[in-house]
Amino acid sequence: MLVTLQRFVVFAVMAAAVHAEPVQKQGLQLPDTAATQREAVVSLFVDSYEAYMKYAWGHDDLLPVSESYTDGRNGWGASIADAMSTMWIMGLYDWFDQAVNHTATVDFSKSQTNDTVSLFETTIRYVGGFLSAYELSGYQYDILVDKAEQLAQQMAYAWVGNNVIPYNDIDFTGHKPTIANRSIAVAGTVSRFLRTLVSLYTKNDTYRRLVEESVQHMIHMPSPLPGMPAQDLDPATGNAVGGYLLSHFQTWGGGSDSYFEYLIKYARLTNTADNSYADAWLTAVDTSIKVLLRNSTVGNWLYLADYDNKKMIRHVGSHLACFYGGNWILGGKLTNNDTIVNIGLQLTDACWNTYASTATGIGPEVFAYASSDGNYTGGPAPDAEQLQFYDEHGFYITDPDYILRPEVLESNFYAWRATGDTKYLDRAASAITSFQKYLPTTVAYTGICDVNNIDSTKIDDMESFWFAEVLKYLYLTFDDPTHISLDDWVFNTECHPFRAPAAMSTYGSGPGPHTF
Repeated sequence: MLVTLQRFVVFAVMAAAVHAEPVQKQGLQLPDTAATQREAVVSLFVDSYEAYMKYAWGHDDLLPVSESYTDGRNGWGASIADAMSTMWIMGLYDWFDQAVNHTATVDFSKSQTNDTVSLFETTIRYVGGFLSAYELSGYQYDILVDKAEQLAQQMAYAWVGNNVIPYNDIDFTGHKPTIANRSIAVAGTVSRFLRTLVSLYTKNDTYRRLVEESVQHMIHMPSPLPGMPAQDLDPATGNAVGGYLLSHFQTWGGGSDSYFEYLIKYARLTNTADNSYADAWLTAVDTSIKVLLRNSTVGNWLYLADYDNKKMIRHVGSHLACFYGGNWILGGKLTNNDTIVNIGLQLTDACWNTYASTATGIGPEVFAYASSDGNYTGGPAPDAEQLQFYDEHGFYITDPDYILRPEVLESNFYAWRATGDTKYLDRAASAITSFQKYLPTTVAYTGICDVNNIDSTKIDDMESFWFAEVLKYLYLTFDDPTHISLDDWVFNTECHPFRAPAAMSTYGSGPGPHTF
């Protein structure tokens, strides 16, 4: 039965934060078919990486339709950095060694292209990829820490003067950032992983000093909605762009997603005695349930809406935002709040419905829906074809492409590990079949322009997160649940796992909202 907003208040108060539950269901058993699915995922990885080595080695992404390459992440070999942790988990150790040896030859102190360097993307892909590979491989490849620090030394220039919020884009040659507003996702992501990991292995307190104030500033700054800071910040002032009362745009989607994601993950990864991180996450969840949670009028699917600067609810969702199901499952377990876990499972079901409803069995980039308070999206009203689709499926497609995103499968993975319900295995197997059928191209696999068209044209780019996220989440769904257990490891945004200490008895000060 779906949880109503009124019932949540009762259950949230009743949920005693006494002992953090194990995230994973104890005694999980895989069916005999799991080995076949696991091998199918390895085949997808091997076919993709062999094509990358042949046509794009050392570059960022393979262009699988034209058998060429692109360097959108500064030409340092993003696919190699993103693939390493997956290689180790899959047991592809020869390729892992090759990847480490290549990484050792790359000069990360300067971009290999004329582009500036993205603080966000560099942190989650390169720094995250190298340090995760270092941990997974038993701390034996010190060069990976050296290269992560080489990047961090340059990334420190994103903090200018006494600014507590970093800029995102940096000219590594001139050691100057591009002066522009930044989203809370950028500052939140960079802060947590530079502080926790680079400082941990390099013993350089500079990184901790730079980033600790960033996170605390965002947690304690005035917010349009409790626990949900304005999305865009001016690093020069540390304030919301236009003032926080005029900067309404609350979403769990792009621009804010990683900020909320890491609040609870940071608490778990560090076991900090400072409850403000978990409390901020609980407050954001409490606000989201009271303000953003919506049921569709068809199918009763549960979604998290957006809240715009006109204080209007936008009835929209996205593949990118569909990480929230898994994040709420994780956070609900850590804070011993079964209500949050159950809502996370319902959000995961709704996101999976966007896969199950299309001709290819793959979900779209962006979608919309109607709830009891209307169908406002901030964009055009649905046309007749979209309305017909909505009447059948409980959502309609507004951007039909698929660019190899992982988030629906990410939440599906958390749901399987947390519940042991084999329906999540069936869903993952269905996704594998769809990928095998609709994503092959000239070489390897690629995105498609229309998930509701079995003859869709292809997108000529195999994103590096295909290696890091999609194939890792699928593989781990069918792998021994004790391997990379969610009780022992924490994933960054790019699905690079980091070893966590033994869990504390609880995280946070109890159900939100909290004041700061």
